[in-house]
Amino acid sequence: MGLEAAGFSHRIAVELDKFAIQTLELNRPSWHPVLANIRDYALSSYRGVDLFAGGVPCPPFSIAGKQLGESDERDLFPAALARIEEAQPRAVLLENVPGFAKAKFADYRDRIEASLRSLGFSFVEGRVLQASDFGVCQLRPRFVLVALRGPAANRFEWPQLRASDRSVGDLLYDLMSARGWKGAARWAKGANRIAPTLVGGSKLHGGPDLGPSRAKAAWRQLGVDGGGIADFAPDASCPANQPPKLTLRMTARLQGFPDHWQFAGGKTAAYRQVGNAFPPPVAEAIGGAIRNALLGAVKRGTEPLGKRRAS
Repeated sequence: MGLEAAGFSHRIAVELDKFAIQTLELNRPSWHPVLANIRDYALSSYRGVDLFAGGVPCPPFSIAGKQLGESDERDLFPAALARIEEAQPRAVLLENVPGFAKAKFADYRDRIEASLRSLGFSFVEGRVLQASDFGVCQLRPRFVLVALRGPAANRFEWPQLRASDRSVGDLLYDLMSARGWKGAARWAKGANRIAPTLVGGSKLHGGPDLGPSRAKAAWRQLGVDGGGIADFAPDASCPANQPPKLTLRMTARLQGFPDHWQFAGGKTAAYRQVGNAFPPPVAEAIGGAIRNALLGAVKRGTEPLGKRRAS
């Protein structure tokens, strides 16, 4: 969605999760969603596209996991490189958790970057970007790798920062008060900061909630019960001082999804899509920078995010 907003049209969207595919079919059938394993889905027929973009599974590099890196069978960086070699795009955008920028994965990052350079990409750079620096009401750092070939490689500039100017309470007040809850105004006043990182969870674990104990504690400071996702906002019968749970729509708004975007599947499947998503506003900012470089609209100059550079 962020890349669409940045001016890209989608030739194909390959996804392994059936509910994510159903979501794409509900909202953007023109993106040609395909249910397939990217390890096995050749992209030779898409040779020469402008951009190859993907979210590489994060568990191999997440602080919440064992951090097995390339030894983890879920690591799809090799598959991504194979598909990039087939498609020969003008630009590449890959994202992962900030843990991928840790020193213990430096050699692996170097090998991935060397592989991209061997494929003809003369600009290859990874940085940890914070979602709240791009207008998202959430502390959500992500590792972003950009690669470009040809003249565009000399024109790319990382996007400028645009800090979030809304608190959780301000952003969600209308949704939290929609069913007449008398505590909504008081809650919104207390939820006066941006949100911690939404955690989508794994298919290996139970139903939807807002993450492990430390994450739930952070949500409690915002007056939110992180023990689950509610079907509806609290109504007039709910105690005014009772911490509410967030609904799916509230979490989607915190990720930067518009309210008209539909999510397929039950509550657990839908929330996993929300919690594991790359925030659309961040993708729009990076996608816009890539598009400008491809079109020759920007010349490479200052590096406003230099302190966040990962490698």
